Amino acid sequence: MIERILEPEVMDEPAEAIAYDQMDHGGVNRAFVEDWVKAAGAGSYPGGTKILDVGTGTALIPIEMVRVVPKVHLVAVDMAQSMLDLAGEHLKRLGLAGQIELKLCDAKRLPFEDSSFAGVVSNSIIHHIPEPLHSFWEMARVCAPGGIIFVRDLCRPATVAEIDQLVELHAKGADVTQKKLFWDSLHAALTLEEAAELAYLAGLDPQSVTMTSDRHWTLAARK
Repeated sequence: MIERILEPEVMDEPAEAIAYDQMDHGGVNRAFVEDWVKAAGAGSYPGGTKILDVGTGTALIPIEMVRVVPKVHLVAVDMAQSMLDLAGEHLKRLGLAGQIELKLCDAKRLPFEDSSFAGVVSNSIIHHIPEPLHSFWEMARVCAPGGIIFVRDLCRPATVAEIDQLVELHAKGADVTQKKLFWDSLHAALTLEEAAELAYLAGLDPQSVTMTSDRHWTLAARK
């Protein structure tokens, strides 16, 4: 098994944010939201239900969430201002600024009270965090009892050759910068076993962490 090699925790260079935003996330984001709806029963959420998205990037996941569950309210946080700047442009263009609130903050120290949200989601942020246990703790802390914590991230392959294969398979049309971002992210990701251990240490069921694609693990745990 190859060792985890960390990426920079914050992708805050404008060029990085633009490269990330222009990658084709559509299919992955749709699958994330569809799976979240099934796990959380979110299709029946009443209007105003408040959900937290941790590590929102350019807010592509919240945008897809309100498309599928129109009455939900999102608070979307990230530590990179350049990502949030692009997110704000998306929300303004789509008329969603009143439904999706953007906030600059650290996933390891969320500025919210205990049990503030009906549910918490996070997509592809854990591999950016050197010590992600604090983020697991925080997501569990701010989720209300009975709510779903739904986290998906890349899973670190066993070999460099497997990383190369995944990049070739899933980033064929990407440019050199985008392929490198994907390659580095796979190398920085947790293994399935590491993610399950962190879930356990955060008081969540480790068996709620499963492989859900050839490159993703998913935590779907009810608090």
